Amino acid sequence: MSVVSVQNLTLSFGENTLFKGVSFDIYEKDKVGFVGANGAGKTSLFKVLKGEYLPDSGGCFIGKNVKIGYMEQHTCSNNKTVYDELISVFNDLIKMEKQLEDIAAELTQNATDELIAKQDFFTNEFQANGGLTYKSLTRSSLIGLGFDEKDFDMPTSKLSGGQKSKLILAKLLLSKADLLLLDEPTNHLDISAVEWLESFLSSFSGAFIVISHDRYFLDKVTDKTIEIENNKLRSYKGNYSEFLVKKEAEQKAIEEKYELDLKEIERLEGIIAQQRQWNREKNIKTAESKEKVIERIKAQMVVPDAKVQKIRFDFTPKCVSGDDVLDVFELSKSFGDKKIFENVSFQIKKGQRVFLLGDNGCGKTTLLKILMQDYFPESGKFKFGANLFTGYFDQVQAKLDLSKTAIDEVWSAFPHLTETRVRNALAAFLFKGDEVYKVLEKCSGGERARIALLKLMLGQFNFLLLDEPTNHLDAFSREELENTLLNYSGTMLIVSHDRYFINKLATSIIELTPNGVNTYLGNYDDYAEKRFVAEEKTKKEKPVKVNDYKLKKERASALRKLNTRLSRLEEEIEQAEEKTVMLEESLSANPPYEELLEITKQLEEITAKRDALYEEWEQVSEELTSLSD
Repeated sequence: MSVVSVQNLTLSFGENTLFKGVSFDIYEKDKVGFVGANGAGKTSLFKVLKGEYLPDSGGCFIGKNVKIGYMEQHTCSNNKTVYDELISVFNDLIKMEKQLEDIAAELTQNATDELIAKQDFFTNEFQANGGLTYKSLTRSSLIGLGFDEKDFDMPTSKLSGGQKSKLILAKLLLSKADLLLLDEPTNHLDISAVEWLESFLSSFSGAFIVISHDRYFLDKVTDKTIEIENNKLRSYKGNYSEFLVKKEAEQKAIEEKYELDLKEIERLEGIIAQQRQWNREKNIKTAESKEKVIERIKAQMVVPDAKVQKIRFDFTPKCVSGDDVLDVFELSKSFGDKKIFENVSFQIKKGQRVFLLGDNGCGKTTLLKILMQDYFPESGKFKFGANLFTGYFDQVQAKLDLSKTAIDEVWSAFPHLTETRVRNALAAFLFKGDEVYKVLEKCSGGERARIALLKLMLGQFNFLLLDEPTNHLDAFSREELENTLLNYSGTMLIVSHDRYFINKLATSIIELTPNGVNTYLGNYDDYAEKRFVAEEKTKKEKPVKVNDYKLKKERASALRKLNTRLSRLEEEIEQAEEKTVMLEESLSANPPYEELLEITKQLEEITAKRDALYEEWEQVSEELTSLSD
């Protein structure tokens, strides 16, 4: 069954038409990747589906009783706590609960039949819509997402980007939406958090449409791809990689057919000219017949789409470096009392494409800034090789002068270039005409990233330090950057969460941890496989048994204590379960509202206690199993 049907939709802003006459259907369990260049109209189409934008023509029809959940970028309010932000999903229940409290207060003053009937109605509605469990659901969801109890009262303004994204996803999960609209959900997530999101979406029972430039993520979670390009929309079965293959084959077939049609028209026009030159009745009829053939060919001709404008990269270095590019010895760094990393040692040789991976906050950017001498290490040292010219791409473009125009920012960095050369370089990075005079303060994140990459390119460096270079780039620009860097003759050290990008480029991976680094040869898939094997091996390895009398006694004592605790926990769990059943039976008897509130409160308390007991039981069981091996 279709949950959304879009028919002949057209949307424009002034003279700029984003899309024209687009149609598609989304069915109950569709997992759709929505792709296209920046500015093509993907987010605008989402806003049409949400009813925030009115189309110029056409319609968007939402299925009966279909609930849409919309994940925008940065949708956490800053004036709420983590708990209040998540529980706001249940605002209808919270309002209903307040109405019941008001009715209960009125009943103490004037117990009319009308008020009693009203209380019964709202009580049934409250229970039917999950009023008895919404608070425990909120709590368990937060704990499941990795928030501690102490985090519940934390203002959302203090959350990291990844934590905010998880909180937004939790709101979607609890909203019981039938269709999720996800706009760049992987932004600000580290790889482990993205993998959590992939797991969530893979098990989601409804449909979703996701806008993302993360191609590895799209390959993992989608089974259908919709592309918007040149104001048109096309739908393909399959994930992102399958879409690329099918689109290339389709475009190639269209171009070949178009060329053949043009040649056939040219041939027929030659015959027509010849026949008309002879100017006999038979020749004129032949010419008219051929003209009709040309009309039929033109009527069915499909003109190939204009090629989407892409950035043209060229990172050719001005000279060759020595074989030894970088040696890092026992680097460590702290900020105040917080240790970021220590014992960091590695080497990079000429021509290597090394990726630096690790969880958010582990110090990847800090390490790059130490190498660029923006920060000083606590201890340790590093040494660059001979004849080395190092270029640095900062993911936040902190060194751009936002008061300057695009042309002034580039020209001031390379004053020896002519204006024509600078404008041509800007045009290659999609700044054309008067766009070169755009002030950087008014530029988007993607436009600023392009300026920073252009300056990097013009520097002709032979060692590139790149911090999240694909952020803000659409999928097509990422592919251009990848292909250029594949042919780059210099050396690279790159921080990235883009697993597709890593897979295509990496010759080795350095995993940064608080206590040093782990080095892996190969790309991301090689790294993930080796980590998985290592983790499985660690799980299977049994601790070495020491034939020490004292250790044996301590172990036996620990086993006795754990067994005793386990037995007590099982008794407490059984008591909690019995009380839960008793309270649920009391609720099913439809008690008066005041009693209902008291029973509900007790049920929440005993449920929370039972959950905590189960969690402790699992921990004790694991410890017992570990000691028994």
